[in-house]
Amino acid sequence: MPDDDLVFKALADPTRRFLLDLLFERDGRTLTELETQVDMSRFGVMKHLKLLEEAGLVVARKEGREKLHFLNPVPIRQIHDRWIDKYTERHVTALLDLKNELEGDEP
Repeated sequence: MPDDDLVFKALADPTRRFLLDLLFERDGRTLTELETQVDMSRFGVMKHLKLLEEAGLVVARKEGREKLHFLNPVPIRQIHDRWIDKYTERHVTALLDLKNELEGDEP
C-alpha cells in the first residue's frame, strides 16, 4: 500500500487521531499512559498504535522495560503539501471571492 494510503487510513479513525493528539500534547508516552485516556482495552490501543507506526505517524523507542511512543508529524506535513496546500492557492481564493460576490456574502 502506498505511504499516502497508509496515512489516510491511519487518520480515518477518531481513536487514532485522538492518540496522535495526546502525543502532540506530550511526546514519549507509554502504552499504559495512552490506554488510560481511551475507553478500550490495552490490546485495542496496541492495534491502533501498530497501525500508526506502520503509517510512520508514530515512532516507538524502548527505554529499559518501557516502550515510549513519539509523534512523527512528517507524513502529515507531506499529506498537507500534496493534497491540501495546492487547493488553497490563489485559484481557490479567486473562486471563493467570485462566489461571495455573486451570492452577495460578506468576505
